[in-house]
Amino acid sequence: MSQEQHAFQAEVVRLLDIVAHSLYSNKEVFLRELISNASDACDKLRYAAITQPDLIDGDADLGITLSIDKAARTLTVADNGIGMNHDELVENLGTIAHSGTAAFLGQLGEESRDQANLIGQFGVGFYSAFMVANQLTVLSRKAGETEAWHWQSDGKGSFTVTRIEDAADVPAGGAPEHGTKVVVTLSKDYDEFLEELRLRQIVKTYSDHIAVPILLRRAGGTGESQETGDEDSAGEEDTRLNEASALWSRPKGDITEDQYREFYHHVGHTFDDPWLTIHNRQEGVIEYTNLLFIPSTQPLDLFDPSRRHRVKLYVRRVFVSDENEELLPPWLRFLRGIVDSEDLPLNISREMLQHNPVLGKIRSGLVKRVLAELKQQADADAANYEKFWQTFGAVLKEGLYEDGAYRDDLLSLARFRATSAEGLVSLTDYVAAMRPGQSDIYYLTGDDPQAMAKSPQLEALRKHGVSVLLLSDPIDEFWIPVVGEFDGKTLRSVTRGDVDLDAITPADETDNNADEADAPDISSLTALFKLALEDAVKDVRASRRLTDSAVCLVADEGDLDMHIERLMRQHRPDGEAAGTAKRILELNPRHPLITQLAGAIAEQGGLGQDAVADIANLLLDQARILEGEAVPDPIAFAQRLTGALAKGLTQVP
Repeated sequence: MSQEQHAFQAEVVRLLDIVAHSLYSNKEVFLRELISNASDACDKLRYAAITQPDLIDGDADLGITLSIDKAARTLTVADNGIGMNHDELVENLGTIAHSGTAAFLGQLGEESRDQANLIGQFGVGFYSAFMVANQLTVLSRKAGETEAWHWQSDGKGSFTVTRIEDAADVPAGGAPEHGTKVVVTLSKDYDEFLEELRLRQIVKTYSDHIAVPILLRRAGGTGESQETGDEDSAGEEDTRLNEASALWSRPKGDITEDQYREFYHHVGHTFDDPWLTIHNRQEGVIEYTNLLFIPSTQPLDLFDPSRRHRVKLYVRRVFVSDENEELLPPWLRFLRGIVDSEDLPLNISREMLQHNPVLGKIRSGLVKRVLAELKQQADADAANYEKFWQTFGAVLKEGLYEDGAYRDDLLSLARFRATSAEGLVSLTDYVAAMRPGQSDIYYLTGDDPQAMAKSPQLEALRKHGVSVLLLSDPIDEFWIPVVGEFDGKTLRSVTRGDVDLDAITPADETDNNADEADAPDISSLTALFKLALEDAVKDVRASRRLTDSAVCLVADEGDLDMHIERLMRQHRPDGEAAGTAKRILELNPRHPLITQLAGAIAEQGGLGQDAVADIANLLLDQARILEGEAVPDPIAFAQRLTGALAKGLTQVP
């Protein structure tokens, strides 16, 4: 076939532009990424060969080889793993399938180019080789197939794919029998990556944990292998650079923090440091080892609709799958790492694994272990745990909604912003600080905690010293109705139903509720407002939750909270939510504006019907704005506002 020319996906072009402007501060990480990809390819072939042993006939010793050609200025990273065919080369090396990448790249401005290590946040390490290369060549043959393929690019917007026998420029040795060779043609400033000592140092630093051998191959040696002393017919010698044993199988005391960190980078395809490392071996009826990491930053696919975890499943050190949905619940999808079972069978399909009872017991054990570790962290270092919760709390709260078995554990781990505290509080802390006479846990949902803290609905509660939880994650609207209460205290929205604070002792002990009865009578005003707004609101009533603001909107006791209804509208194509409920307009009977209106109505001929309608609609629109709602008729709102201002100015002396 003739040479095919392909354009990179738009996100890849953007990424290559970032790479070209030296996003990484230490460019050596490109080798780590190429070795990590090669290791994954070996893992995949080892698993495939369990059911198709002919895939590795005559080549069962899987590994990675580094070769240097100083004359050609090339560094080659070769593996005898699963390999890629034509379509996989185009897909894997021409696009970025990792969810969230496009959105992330769109947020990067020119000023972001000097921020180090951002690429690793979404695992596209192959392209990092363009930091040091003016050309990349990939030779690959998929195990079990006969055709080999030649991929090449200079990183400037396009790449070519050619059947290898038709390619004009094939590096020495050609394609492997199965596997992949990545030939990095180095730019002039990167001679360091042609030096053996430098490569040894990089592998020892970043890739010593890789579970397959990483060999350094020299051409023109004595013909003796430094590892075995066996004769090498090719006149080459190979030196092993890594320990090549599964890190998780070693005793914890023999593993350094640096080794844990680099294994996390390898298995998570990321560049941040882990917030927490969980390494333990479970023995007994079911035996398995887990080496799990909680990242310190959010992976970009954290809120992808698929909600897939990224923990790899091994069986007796053989990679099985990184797509087994039954291994962990979706609300722990931020975890990275591996689980290695001694009891699961190797010779069954991934589909059968999903229904294996052993896997269910492993899942239960993993969840309990992770929750116990989080509880320990929360008790030991509240400030550090708060960082975790701000990063992953929204995901963990999904378990409150969908996993009743762990609901109590998750409630004890949950942290919330509250009007009474600078940092985050637990529900236990909230209950312990409740005011005398307070029987409910009050909360407010919305999008912006800072704006929510200024909501009119909080005024009377604040006066009474009652703390209110400020919930700004969309999932909050779903788990609260499911949970309902904590420690016998009902979770109550401050924007739904009436607020009765009579039993709660005010924060100022000299204050009391006696002045409730002394509030001006605004029944005539509310009746006229209700008549004027009968098509727009469900009711108009005097408010017991307002102390400073003139008006606010609330939902009736049985209706949806206003915030969740707004979320529903945002996710409907037509922007309308089915069955939108009318709201209740509450008037503050002690606000000067309301008392003056009530007084004017009480006077004979004080206000006309049209004037009442204009004022009622103007105040309704004001209440909508306070709730973050759009004014349904901006022109009418503007006309009423200017009319009211003009009338007020005529009375100014």
